[in-house]
Amino acid sequence: MTDRSPQISLAFKTFANEAPDQAQAWATLAQELGRVNTLESKTGELAYISVLAALNRTSGIPFHVISAKEAGATRDEVISAVLLGLPAAGHVVTQALPVALETFDAANSGKLK
Repeated sequence: MTDRSPQISLAFKTFANEAPDQAQAWATLAQELGRVNTLESKTGELAYISVLAALNRTSGIPFHVISAKEAGATRDEVISAVLLGLPAAGHVVTQALPVALETFDAANSGKLK
């Protein structure tokens, strides 16, 4: 398993450190939503990457690319997930592509930041 802690954004780390009660409540919600999700892990992570790309939330992309890779996603599947929202969200999704590919390739080389 890959160490994903370096891939957690500064914003999320600050949230967890400065507002631990709210962060715990958020984590509980996220865990419960994950528990009731009927998508298999790889599909769920790829869908999450698509949503993050469409919302231009690139800080969350590395964490979910690593999760998708660990679940068996290929580089081409990550690219497809990022670009899936292109017709609906527009060119904004391409902002996530460099972040996603840099993370995926770094995971392959063992050079995660």
